[in-house]
Amino acid sequence: MSKSIQIQAIYIAPQAGAPMQSIEIAELVAGAGIKGDRYALQTGAFSQNLPQKIRHISLIAQTGIDIANEWLKAGEEPLFTASETRRNIVLSNITAAELNDYVGKTFFVGNIECKGVELCAPCQRPAELLNKSDFMNAFAGRGGLRAEVLTSGNIKIGDAFVSASTNN
Repeated sequence: MSKSIQIQAIYIAPQAGAPMQSIEIAELVAGAGIKGDRYALQTGAFSQNLPQKIRHISLIAQTGIDIANEWLKAGEEPLFTASETRRNIVLSNITAAELNDYVGKTFFVGNIECKGVELCAPCQRPAELLNKSDFMNAFAGRGGLRAEVLTSGNIKIGDAFVSASTNN
């Protein structure tokens, strides 16, 4: 029997470049994102980029972080904690490749319906903010997923992540 996919951690930052803060419960707002987070507030580093992209929430697999850190460790490079990836939601019991497959698909995080919009291609921003190197190479294919929030409500650590339907 496979383990259920669950929220392992939730992070927000109130503005671009601010350290990510760990929270136990988050309020997701349809069409906006996590209440109090930089992208819901339109204060994120990429909020004003054109064309505008949907950046309501970002999700990343803990296994992807672990593999990236093994790659960095082998090269004697500094490692990245989950919060340092600058993703909002860390998921357990799912691989980076499995999470990547949710682009274009709907799913539930707790009771909140979301739709995968695009992969979070790693950029240098996390490395630059922390004066670390090689985030882009280490997280290639493991950078996570951006998603649109379709319904509003609260999520908490331990909530399940499930596909909206088997036909998705």
